Amino acid sequence: MSNSYAQAVLRTTDVAEALRVAGRLLALADTVDLEVDFEARVSTTPELERLAGVVPDADWWAYGADRHGSSRTGDSASECLPIFMSRWCVAPEAVEAFLTAAGNVPAMVRWDFSGWPEAPEVGLGRGGTRGAYVTVCVNARDLYLEEPAPDHTVYVHVKQVEARRANWLAAQVGLRTIGELQMAPL
Repeated sequence: MSNSYAQAVLRTTDVAEALRVAGRLLALADTVDLEVDFEARVSTTPELERLAGVVPDADWWAYGADRHGSSRTGDSASECLPIFMSRWCVAPEAVEAFLTAAGNVPAMVRWDFSGWPEAPEVGLGRGGTRGAYVTVCVNARDLYLEEPAPDHTVYVHVKQVEARRANWLAAQVGLRTIGELQMAPL
């Protein structure tokens, strides 16, 4: 398995706008096998309670240097705050509830699907599953959720060797890429 590479295509203070753009990008993709992953950086008990109500079976681990504790070792999440929580393969219908529960928490929704379409204008055939994602980071400026922000960012993921697909995808939804292509977590 290898990492995808991501490039931002929108930064906005409106979560609904970020989700609309994500939806337009997903409309281009082969979403037959669509799955959604959630991640969040949780600092307080009320945040934990809200998010655990939506994703009660999320994996988590203590966040920060020299911190210990995780769901795998049976620790109590509330006693290990701050934590990083993650849940893979969630139904797409859960996105709105997750983002509502996240509130101001740095969080991420990543749609994982079968592939990007052909991009003949830039010399690319159909893209496969590796590197085929759309991510919305809320309340964070980066994919790792380490840089809190008052805005939200939409990213397209592509294979590194197909970097020009990111520009092409942005153009298909009336946008331009922002910043540089960067290796994404996974």
